[in-house]
Amino acid sequence: MACKTTSKTVASKASKALKDGRTSATTKSIAGSALSQRQPKHTLKKK
Repeated sequence: MACKTTSKTVASKASKALKDGRTSATTKSIAGSALSQRQPKHTLKKK
């Protein structure tokens, strides 16, 4: 089974959703889940 991680684009949008005060609790929960699946920067390969 392959290790699945959140893309940079999705992580960026999830971060913005968490910072937005108008975002619902459900959206924040989903955004937090997406960010928890993001690899730490120090483990990403530079292109």
